[in-house]
Amino acid sequence: MRLFVALPPPPESLDEVQRAFLPYHHAWPGLRWLSRDNWHVTLAFLGEVPDRVLPRLEERLARAAARHAPMTFSFTGAGAFPSARRSRVVWSGLDGPRADLVKLAASLQAGARRAGAVETDDKRLRPHLSVARSREDVDVRPLVAALSSFTGAPWEASEIHLVRSDLGARVRYQTVESWPLSRTTLQGG
Repeated sequence: MRLFVALPPPPESLDEVQRAFLPYHHAWPGLRWLSRDNWHVTLAFLGEVPDRVLPRLEERLARAAARHAPMTFSFTGAGAFPSARRSRVVWSGLDGPRADLVKLAASLQAGARRAGAVETDDKRLRPHLSVARSREDVDVRPLVAALSSFTGAPWEASEIHLVRSDLGARVRYQTVESWPLSRTTLQGG
């Protein structure tokens, strides 16, 4: 199964992002606006994970989550990958304790690798909420500029989700398991 680990923002924060971006949908027909049902902040992409690895993976992710405290974030502005001039992904940024989030992501990736998830993506974490995609490069500099002053209300990231990704005509995400961020000390490793 194809898996990733994500932070699920609260509905109120997703409402704010949706209200900020919605007025621009009609002006950008080259973008495919993603379903709000699939919005999340990816922390670790695990790729294809054999079913037999799942019990060890869940144990390792639970341990990693327990070693990190909840964090407060807010969505802010807009950006694009690989750049606003040649965009394939349009996103809203994440403002908050980036160093703590990077440590959490690294802990999740390390635990996943130890559990046997061998396709774990080791790219540097660039926290964001993807809102649109394009198959071809789109110059979204005016869109990014128009949303530069957007800042959402603070929200607490208090849990992580292990998510299954089902690809097809319509991408579907299903939470397999979730764990609280709690910064407790666990015995063993």
